[in-house]
Amino acid sequence: MATFVLVHGAWQGGWCWARVAALLRRDGHDVFTPTLTGLGERAHLVSDETDLAMHIEDVLGVITCEELSDIVLCGHSYGGMVVTGVADRAPDHIRSLVYLDALVPGDGQAALDVLPADIAAGLRDSAAGGKVAPGPAEAFSVNGADCAWVDRRNVAQPLKTFEQPMQLVSGRAEVVKRTYIYATGWVPGLGQPFFERYQYQSGWTAISVPFGHYVMIDKPDDLARMLMSAI
Repeated sequence: MATFVLVHGAWQGGWCWARVAALLRRDGHDVFTPTLTGLGERAHLVSDETDLAMHIEDVLGVITCEELSDIVLCGHSYGGMVVTGVADRAPDHIRSLVYLDALVPGDGQAALDVLPADIAAGLRDSAAGGKVAPGPAEAFSVNGADCAWVDRRNVAQPLKTFEQPMQLVSGRAEVVKRTYIYATGWVPGLGQPFFERYQYQSGWTAISVPFGHYVMIDKPDDLARMLMSAI
């Protein structure tokens, strides 16, 4: 059996993994779905200090306090920024790293640097009071029946989390097994440049799936199988 740590993307919370987590637990796996500071049920903790570094520490705290090892660590969308930092700081605890239609930064890159330029500009321009309001679930090709549910739960994301550059410290994260899952069923196709980059790169498995961006909500059975194949 494996231990999964599933990290959500911008505007969401650990709640978005409920369907996938239930399937993995049914098969006997341990699953942790931390909610990042200032989001989900922890939205009341948001402050001017909420940034990428804090979100990385959120997940490292779960790994430390739960004494986790041999982890399959998955990050969705913005969560790719977070898991990159976690893998860099705790490589000995991680068996496999999965990027789910996610951002994959290099050292010194912020989310705004690796997002398509028009999306990055839109996030900057739409920020108010240091936060970026979530876009409608429909824009991410969420199943129609789930759009209202997602829209009720998503909350504004601190702009600083998009602006803070990644600071890699160990240089050891490349040793873990890596998978990139590109969701092709929505526009603008956030994962396309990463899929193309890693499709033929040693140490990576890159796959594409005809799903919307919120794969964990739309296709939990398919995603659970893909995650188990990353063990």
